[in-house]
Amino acid sequence: MSAFAGLLRKEGLHILRDRRTLLVVIFMPILQVVLFGYAIRTDITDIRVAIVDPSPDASTLELRNRFSATNAFKLVRVLPNPTLLDHLFASGAIQEAVVLDGDFANRLARGLPVRILIIADASEPNSGSAMESYALGVIQGFERDVATRGGTVRIAAEARMRFNPTRASSNLFVPGLIAFVLTVVSALMTAISLTREKETGTMEILLVSPLKPFQIIVGKVLAYLVIGFLSVLFVVAEARLIFNVPLRGSLLLLLGEGLLYILTSLSLGILISSRTSSQRVAMIGALAGTMLPTILLSGFIFPLESMPWPLRVIANAIPAKWFVIIARGVMLKGVGLEYLWPQTLILLGMTVVLVAAATRSFRIRLA
Repeated sequence: MSAFAGLLRKEGLHILRDRRTLLVVIFMPILQVVLFGYAIRTDITDIRVAIVDPSPDASTLELRNRFSATNAFKLVRVLPNPTLLDHLFASGAIQEAVVLDGDFANRLARGLPVRILIIADASEPNSGSAMESYALGVIQGFERDVATRGGTVRIAAEARMRFNPTRASSNLFVPGLIAFVLTVVSALMTAISLTREKETGTMEILLVSPLKPFQIIVGKVLAYLVIGFLSVLFVVAEARLIFNVPLRGSLLLLLGEGLLYILTSLSLGILISSRTSSQRVAMIGALAGTMLPTILLSGFIFPLESMPWPLRVIANAIPAKWFVIIARGVMLKGVGLEYLWPQTLILLGMTVVLVAAATRSFRIRLA
């Protein structure tokens, strides 16, 4: 019993002496509560909507103002015809479009049925259904108010889902799973394995060898780079063969973007390992710095539009956010690099910064 008490005392003192472990143990639960509390939401706000209004007048202006007045919508464009909708949807500039009849006001004044077409981006099925429901609510409120003013109005609203007409949830989760799997293989495993070598002394031997820090990094992570690339191939094959997720874009582009994301994740794992002294701290740091943000702040499961603006700002620093946009764009929307170059440049910039920071950390240790 005394030996057990001595073990508990020794382990407790070890944690208290290791300031980094102590800080992580204290602040990790607080961080988790804050992130989960604000990120796990299904309501959507600031839906980017475009309204196609071929013949603007007082009636269509009233309806447009109703969309602008609600917190659920953010009116991005008012178009005279629907020709630009494909480009706006593909680029992600809008999430929903409301297309009015060409003779909307005339038919409304004569009491004839008026048609309105609602088009929603259903690459996130739950968000697509919610956006459709919100738009229908605004249109029905407009219909009721016109009727109370003594008018006769019959609005026939029709909804269409873009990119995922069946609203299959697998089309939402599987592209995001690619980012999650690559994060585990690349960032988490790299951080733990390199830290283990530091604990056993193997890394110190390499640091005093003639090899340059960059050569050490490349030699250590090359195997994980190959494993990560094979993981991309397997996940894409499973998505097509098992879950029937479409691949409307270029397979080569998806593989190339996957390779870039692997490099980004590997760089992050190397940086974590260079800043930690034990596998325990490296594992907790990798979980807090990679896996938790990938699940909560990448748009993989929960829509970013529903989160408070501070979390939306923080999400811009999460590499998985940009890769999820790329994966869904290639697989579901069928877009190419002409639409995805901003996200690609962001990932490339993150990779360069993280590699430079990790290499500098190894140089400091060598000095």
